[in-house]
Amino acid sequence: MSAPVALITGASRGIGRGIALALAAEATHEIAINFAGNEKAALECRDLCLAANGGRQRVEIVQADISLAADRARMLAFVQATFGRLDVLVNNAGIAPDVRADILEASEASFDRLIGVNLKGPYFLTQAAAKLMLATPALAAFPKAVINVTSISAFTASVNRGDYCVAKAGLAMMTKLYAARLGAEGIGVFEIQPGVIETDMTGPVKAKYDALFAGGFTPIPRWGQPADIGRAVVAIARGGFPYSTGQVFNVDGGFHLRTL
Repeated sequence: MSAPVALITGASRGIGRGIALALAAEATHEIAINFAGNEKAALECRDLCLAANGGRQRVEIVQADISLAADRARMLAFVQATFGRLDVLVNNAGIAPDVRADILEASEASFDRLIGVNLKGPYFLTQAAAKLMLATPALAAFPKAVINVTSISAFTASVNRGDYCVAKAGLAMMTKLYAARLGAEGIGVFEIQPGVIETDMTGPVKAKYDALFAGGFTPIPRWGQPADIGRAVVAIARGGFPYSTGQVFNVDGGFHLRTL
């Protein structure tokens, strides 16, 4: 029996690695690990995934900068040639601004870079990936899905990284658009909104958030972990929400709640 295939962008480290490891531990999906530049980290992630699934499913790495059309096409061609199908796309790859700059001072170069990787790339990757998904019949036990990893920044204003917030808000709307378009095609589209997750990206502001958590920043008073996001992806990939699409999953320790 053919196994379903998942492509996870930006999966060499951080949240992407957490997703890959969680899915590998299920030993249900073959996995393509996308990375932009850190091949060593991607190979390490592959080895960890193979250990997690006991070698029962293939795990491969593929380099691509998702902001580039040629790289997106090459990556999907690799997936098709290597696995023969695509069932789950996890749009996880994302970057932070090089400099957290007040929006009155922030540069167009930073804006263009953030939009290219965090929004334009996933938008057009999903367009092409959906066509590849539709080229093969669905497997009875596993649905086809697109999962967009956004951020609490999709609805929370941070005036020193406006480009990041705009990109994530756009990705949230992209979820709705593709959910509306692909529902009748049998492809569910979902959004996972992580809160403050302990990764390399948040490392430079660790002290700030340590203090916030200690002061009651979230109802669940701890840092989020990449594995927390991975569990949410697994629930979707296993088919836990067959009559849902366009759904937003808050994996943020309760940050989104308004309390008095």
